[in-house]
Order: sequence, then structure tokens, then C-alpha cells
Amino acid sequence: MRIDVFTIFPEVVAGYCGASILGRAASSGALEVRVHDLRSGADDPRRSVDDSPFGGGAGMVLMPEPIFRCVEAVADLPRPLGPSR
Repeated sequence: MRIDVFTIFPEVVAGYCGASILGRAASSGALEVRVHDLRSGADDPRRSVDDSPFGGGAGMVLMPEPIFRCVEAVADLPRPLGPSR
């Protein structure tokens, strides 16, 4: 089984996955966890992925463009050889 995680904190997620039950599953070959940095899809010098919410108010929201670019880049990666399920 393969899980792709998209995050702005790839080091944190990768560290957790390696130190948890997910890490044991990956070591046994039952699971593959791929962590992707959403900032790799950003196109500005600061690698911004968040924006102010529309309509005002407190907080931040993720911009769709960096997410789409990151997901599309992963979707274009070659699939590993082996049996498909």
C-alpha cells in the first residue's frame, strides 16, 4: 500500500512516520509513505502556499494553485513495477 502525504512540514511528517507503527509497516515492506512538500508547487520567492480567507475574518487558507501543481507532479511520476491491486 502507498500513502502520499502533502504538507508544508515534510520533515515533521516523515519523522513521525519513521518512528511510529507506520515506520514498522514500511520496514516490513507492507507500506510505502511518500511525503511531499506543498511549497515545491509555489511560484514566488517566499514559496507561499497560504492566503487570507475570502470575505475577511481571522485565519489563513491554502491556495489551490500550489496544491494542484504538487499533486500533478506526483501523479506524473512513474509507477513502481510490481503487481497492481
